Amino acid sequence: MMSVPLYEAKAELFRLLGHPVRIRVLELLQDGPMPVRDLLAAIEVEATGLSQHLAVLRRSGMVNAHREGSTVVYALAGGNVAELLRAARTLLTQMLTGQHELLSELQQTETGAS
Repeated sequence: MMSVPLYEAKAELFRLLGHPVRIRVLELLQDGPMPVRDLLAAIEVEATGLSQHLAVLRRSGMVNAHREGSTVVYALAGGNVAELLRAARTLLTQMLTGQHELLSELQQTETGAS
């Protein structure tokens, strides 16, 4: 079996996370396990679409599922997923702060030039 370079494995991870519905599911599950019906109520998506996204997340090992009677309940598979989402939020905040500062500088320059 040929091993995959780490950068390719990371790229695959980010492709896996590259859909808003999957990110939203992971965010919701940070608060604890949730039945599918609650996920469906919280995310504006068709049931079949949610089911497909949940299957992708389950196959990847990011979430796991168990039955409680006729209800399927999903949960994060480990704490590292929550850490990854926190890191993404921090990075996004830093990027947007930098963009806001740049926009402020541009607006000041524009006002001074007129």
